[in-house]
Amino acid sequence: MTRAAFFVLTALADRPRHGYGILRETEELSGGEVQLRVGTLYGVLDRLTADGLIVLDREEVQQGRLRRYYRLTDDGVAALDAEAERMAAGAGAAKRRIAEGRRAGAPPRPAAGPAGQEPPTAPGLAGGYA
Repeated sequence: MTRAAFFVLTALADRPRHGYGILRETEELSGGEVQLRVGTLYGVLDRLTADGLIVLDREEVQQGRLRRYYRLTDDGVAALDAEAERMAAGAGAAKRRIAEGRRAGAPPRPAAGPAGQEPPTAPGLAGGYA
């Protein structure tokens, strides 16, 4: 599940919302890390609808514009719950591994970086040093 899909499902977990409401809620829930563009949002909504995770709840006309409200299906609730559990388990494993590493002492630092550069200062996401 993509990060965008996860936050869209999370935004719909408590009540149906229309597109702009989903955009605002995903940004708030993610602490500003997920800022969907309208085109991206509707692509995610289309995929989630096709997968049976959300459905159109209702349509309302407000100020001459049609607003579509979406809600989670039972399968959507189950998928969101499963993803939240998966993420929590992964975070727990990372926390345990970090704690184990601290108890065992820090790993040795390489003596020098490539071509005589200073040694790297922090591990990168791919496991190497940056």
